[in-house]
Amino acid sequence: MEKSIEIFDVIVIGAGIMGSCTAYQTSKRNQKTLLLEQFDFLHHLGSSHGESRTIRATYPEDYYPKMVLKSETLWRDAEEQIGYKVYFKTPQLDIGPSNNKALKAVISSCNKNSIPVRVIDRNTMFQEFDDLIQLPDNWIGVVTEYGGVIKPTKAVSMFQTLAIKNGAFLKDNMEVVDIKKDSLTGGVLVMAKNGEKFSGKKCVVTVGPWMNKLVRNITGIVIPIQPLETTVVYWKIKKGYESKFTIGNGFPTFASYGEPYIYGTPSLEYPGLIKIPIHGGRPCEPTDRMWEPTQSLDPLKKWIQEKFGDLVDSTRPVVTQSCMYSVTPDEDFVIDFLGGEFGDDVVVGGGFSGHGFKMGPIVGKILSDLVIDGETKDVELMHFRIKRFEKNSKGNLKNFDDQVSSAH
Repeated sequence: MEKSIEIFDVIVIGAGIMGSCTAYQTSKRNQKTLLLEQFDFLHHLGSSHGESRTIRATYPEDYYPKMVLKSETLWRDAEEQIGYKVYFKTPQLDIGPSNNKALKAVISSCNKNSIPVRVIDRNTMFQEFDDLIQLPDNWIGVVTEYGGVIKPTKAVSMFQTLAIKNGAFLKDNMEVVDIKKDSLTGGVLVMAKNGEKFSGKKCVVTVGPWMNKLVRNITGIVIPIQPLETTVVYWKIKKGYESKFTIGNGFPTFASYGEPYIYGTPSLEYPGLIKIPIHGGRPCEPTDRMWEPTQSLDPLKKWIQEKFGDLVDSTRPVVTQSCMYSVTPDEDFVIDFLGGEFGDDVVVGGGFSGHGFKMGPIVGKILSDLVIDGETKDVELMHFRIKRFEKNSKGNLKNFDDQVSSAH
């Protein structure tokens, strides 16, 4: 006789930040939870590893700031439970031409969401940030208090640890190849490549750049999520100026609007180095990575030279790291029921488009609510539904340019 299969209330597939936060939330609500990961836990093959991620509430879209603010509270709650820090607060600075549509939308979005915002000119900028950042005459700076750096690998580990403390079961090196309706239980049957089967009343799929392939294999539905390989680069700060670019000195997390969209974090993980990458990358499958810079660094070198002068060596980066984005046509998330024969039993969370990590805790809560209650009160899901791509292949309409640049 075939041995009986253990039945879980919720099976979460994919143990990056979104899956780990979801497993934490479902187990917190006394759901018997299983978290499955196809590689080793805390691997470097997806989108949830590395040394730093930005947290910011400055978005052109006015539906993200509320999610960031809720997430910030959840980051603090988790830190309090675990007893160590993963989130290091500092101001957020957004810069760009004063007529840039996206930057103007950021200011409007902050006002709509009651986020205190200051718009400053180049002279105020120079004084306020220790004579470190130089702006062209027609550029402005947008300063908010909701900035900071999150330590990603440490953060994923934190939520996995808290999930275990709540009674969750975790299994890695368990690649899921199929999900079927379980005719015996009425729930779902999750099948791994090694032949193991897991039965769950409900299932959440958070597999990052593998989302499109897995969902297509299961249902035939194509969710337009394009994996991109992106490159994170660190640059050397001029000797004697290292401490000026730190959180302790009030140096901000920052983003520069225009082409290309550039972002950065204060010097933290590597003393004497500052992270300044381009927000973009090369379309590829997760199994087809180059593990080297995917775009020309010349525009980035020029930007560093113009904004930081000789305070940051722009001749070449001293550290490069590879990471993955999962990009939708509108750069908005996909958070929805899979539907079809699965109805409300399978929920998907993906397409976080290189800006989702900061919102991991609130996304985990939303996915948990959907799978347990069938609804969430934390966010209006209209912007994140799968069906938006049926009405318009580009998804949600935006009146500003894309921010993720793609090197074909």
